[in-house]
Amino acid sequence: MNPRRRPVQPSPVSIDLALQGGGSHGAFTWGVLDRLLEDHSLAFEGVSGTSAGALNAAVLATGLAEGGRAGAQAALRAFWMDVASQHSAFQGGCFGRWPGGAAPGLESFNLDRNPFYQWSQQWLRFASPYQFNPLGDNPLRAVVERHVRPARVARGELAVFVTATAVHTGQPRVFGRHELSIDALLASACLPQLFRAVQIDGEPYWDGGYSGNPALWPLIYETQALDVVLVKINPLLRPATPDTPAEIADRVNEITFNAGLVSELRAIGFVSRLVGEGRLESRDQGGGYKNLRLHMVDDDDGLAPLTASSKLNTERGFLEALHGLGRAAGERWLSAHRADLGVRGTLDLQDHFLKPQRAR
Repeated sequence: MNPRRRPVQPSPVSIDLALQGGGSHGAFTWGVLDRLLEDHSLAFEGVSGTSAGALNAAVLATGLAEGGRAGAQAALRAFWMDVASQHSAFQGGCFGRWPGGAAPGLESFNLDRNPFYQWSQQWLRFASPYQFNPLGDNPLRAVVERHVRPARVARGELAVFVTATAVHTGQPRVFGRHELSIDALLASACLPQLFRAVQIDGEPYWDGGYSGNPALWPLIYETQALDVVLVKINPLLRPATPDTPAEIADRVNEITFNAGLVSELRAIGFVSRLVGEGRLESRDQGGGYKNLRLHMVDDDDGLAPLTASSKLNTERGFLEALHGLGRAAGERWLSAHRADLGVRGTLDLQDHFLKPQRAR
């Protein structure tokens, strides 16, 4: 071997990212992205996000466009620390842990024992944001404006897709990077119980989770990457049966926010099975079907102690703890599956999404 000849480095593997929403739990996704950005054998081609996932996607794209990978890492940290400093970015009120009663650990960040949180939930049963917030103030707007620059995202190399739900039709609207705006991001994260619908082009929009959490089809049609990495923070399985009004409402929301994703995954699984059986031709076979390699980064056990109330908790300690969980999950996933990227999918759709789940 010629000692002067440098070994040929393999080309980075192009991947798409699919980022779920979930309020403050989006800090878990921040941790995952923080770890993935350190792996230079990965090339990020597209990202689809909803709600907090949309915010992560837009901040990621802004950071990449302005400062590369290190810039993206710094941008994500700055955004989430700004969220922590506001104490109200996701709920329009100031909630924190209530002293006493909660065991030490992640579950201590649940807000269920906070009487102000309980009072607010009762209030929301009788008043809408059109009544208690007639001016339509959204504390998230100023935070997003400080950290997302749509013009830079539009000129960047990362394809960004943000989903919001059209109020009148119930259908998803996906905003690509060239039409991304602060309003589109606020629409994607607009829970109708907390915020007035966001008007865009004369149409009102609510949280994208109702129609796609996140939407996968833009990645299928608008990018070339075959490897899609889903960062999942919304639980599919809850072993306990909810028996209080709040628990029932929370579980209904979780089921609703998972429905669109599960439906898309069923369709992807069906196409993949037909390609595998030779009944359809994939693109690499000269056909028109994209045979995706699906992957998933999650930590159901780590997030299990958290109730839906914690999605409104923006304490810095909580966000940093979630970031740590996300980084660790990203590290485990890379250790186990980095070699599979570009070769095979590692997400068993049948096991995780398509067969009936039973509480363990």
